Amino acid sequence: MFKDNLIQLRKLNSMTQEDIAEKVGVSRQAVAKWESGETSPDLEKARLLAGAFGVSLDDLTNFEPGENMGLSVPPKGRYLFGVVTVGDKGQIVIPAKARKIFEISSGDQLVGLGKEGEGLAMIKANDFLTLADMIKTQEANNGR
Repeated sequence: MFKDNLIQLRKLNSMTQEDIAEKVGVSRQAVAKWESGETSPDLEKARLLAGAFGVSLDDLTNFEPGENMGLSVPPKGRYLFGVVTVGDKGQIVIPAKARKIFEISSGDQLVGLGKEGEGLAMIKANDFLTLADMIKTQEANNGR
């Protein structure tokens, strides 16, 4: 897992083994050994690698491509939950992993947001209303 993720992320970011070595303070040979699976980096070097690629340490070391529809390790804090089907009345089922990560339970209200040509997003209604109140307060304080 780790070695495959490292190779994929390095290539995805158009980086050489030398580029990676410079970022984490090791030799190119050390990076080559990590990519071959001969050795593994210590925890601090692995943390630096994850930071250099903008991914979580857990995803760098444990990510399986099947978890992301065969795509590469996702950027930290971003998810691809899979495909959902829209029902006759427009209903969708939010995948269990998404419900767990975002703490969405049966009966929760969501606000749907969208921008033509870009997509659709869902946010918990309470979070949206809190954000809207913060914006209104800030605008009032700025004399708008």
